Amino acid sequence: MQTKDLLFGLVLLASGSLLGCGSAVQNSSAQQRGKGAQQQQAVSVGVALVEQRDVPVYLTGLGSVTAFNTVAIKSRVDGQLVRVAFREGQEVRQGELLAVLDQRPFQVALEQARATLFRDQAQLKNAQLDLERFKGLVNAGIVSRQQVDTQTALVGQLEGAVHADQAAVDNAKLNLVYTRIVAPISGRVGLRMVDVGNMVHASDPTPMLILTQLQPISAVFTLPEDQLPSVAQHMRNTPLRVEAYSRDDRTKLATGTLLTIDNQIDQTTGTGKLKAIFTNEERALWPNQFVNVHLLLEVRKNSIVIPSAGVQRGPDGMFTYVVKPDKTVEVRPVSVALTEGGLAAVAQGLRPGEMVVTDGQDKLQAGSKVEPRTGNTGHLNASSAPPTRISAP
Repeated sequence: MQTKDLLFGLVLLASGSLLGCGSAVQNSSAQQRGKGAQQQQAVSVGVALVEQRDVPVYLTGLGSVTAFNTVAIKSRVDGQLVRVAFREGQEVRQGELLAVLDQRPFQVALEQARATLFRDQAQLKNAQLDLERFKGLVNAGIVSRQQVDTQTALVGQLEGAVHADQAAVDNAKLNLVYTRIVAPISGRVGLRMVDVGNMVHASDPTPMLILTQLQPISAVFTLPEDQLPSVAQHMRNTPLRVEAYSRDDRTKLATGTLLTIDNQIDQTTGTGKLKAIFTNEERALWPNQFVNVHLLLEVRKNSIVIPSAGVQRGPDGMFTYVVKPDKTVEVRPVSVALTEGGLAAVAQGLRPGEMVVTDGQDKLQAGSKVEPRTGNTGHLNASSAPPTRISAP
């Protein structure tokens, strides 16, 4: 009996030892899981520093380039084209010779007009002498007063004929000048449309060539009507800078100034037209070219700027996650003044030097532990955001 009791006691002792060991193992495993959970709470996020800088405010619109002056060169007289004094694509100055017509018919017409003038001048001189003689004889009763009056009328008729002849001479000279076609403006010659030897007429619908002024050159673009009062207000203070960009809005082509705003608004689109002028020294702009126009409205000094990816929207408005020194995040309400091009100008809520989360916000809440990713901490640059090009809302 005692032996059975002793065996039963040993069994109970062994069972208790096994249970104690199991509990210790379970407690140790739970502690390790807790430590692992604490380590997993640190969320890897992308961050950026809050900076203070000058922010240009741009208004963007679509437009097309228009030549400052375009002239369709036509002949002002009828004749045969005997000389072309330009090359296609040549730059010419105002008054430079472009083409020459056959001058011989016009030279002959000028000589005929001069001959008629000389004849009528001789007749006028003779009539004036007769009138002077008649006036001397009328007092002696040799010539009647009627003869004097008739001679006076003849002198007047011949004077009118001489003036008409002089006008004919001047017209013939002008036609002779028109046989030399010169550039009315400075510009670039287009493709030649008439070859040497062809007859050209003043009534021809097709011009001989198109002359286009490329320096300076203009661009017409549109902006919403709500933005026009602000543009007009800034125009009164200083000339506004305008930048023309390529069709994909990536390559800057030229820089100019705003010339004027149109005097009416298009009711069908609710936009107004504006015209800018460019010196076009590098010939980057061509007539009828499509461009994206960026109008620099103003520069806001010392603005607080962060990547626009750092701004979140919630039921209570805009906010951002600010990383505190202990690597926890704070939910900070912010007020955004301007945003475009990957950057946001914050009016209230942030200070320069603070760090905001720009990636991974979907895993965060107030007080979350974060671990900034390597390479994402630093100043705003081209890798974190496009160039500082912010448009007014």
